[in-house]
Amino acid sequence: MDYVELPVTDEPCQVQLLPVSPDGRAFTAKVELRYLSAPNLWFLSVSDAATGELLVNQIPLIASVLFPNDLFAPFRHLFLGNGIGSFFCLRGTEGNADPNPGEGNLSAFRFIWGDRYDPEGGRDA
Repeated sequence: MDYVELPVTDEPCQVQLLPVSPDGRAFTAKVELRYLSAPNLWFLSVSDAATGELLVNQIPLIASVLFPNDLFAPFRHLFLGNGIGSFFCLRGTEGNADPNPGEGNLSAFRFIWGDRYDPEGGRDA
């Protein structure tokens, strides 16, 4: 799978369908992004749009700093150990002073979903 960039706005609640095929497993993901004001963080949930199976529930969007931070690494047990790929939150611009997405700044970050990433050598074999 080529890496896919998740389109986002600064709206506090976003739901979209995104066709993905991480590591060769094609499915349509229902992606939900929600902003919660108390922690001033955005949270991501992903489910399989065809089955309704919840795959990822309310993980905080924490940006990568210096090294890639694969937010889907804890979910590698899914689909018989094949996982659902890798997901990264990246600062969109060099001048972005915010460490992580917060109120009104989600669109200043980039969200990339693709094949499973191995920090030791790129993509997993």
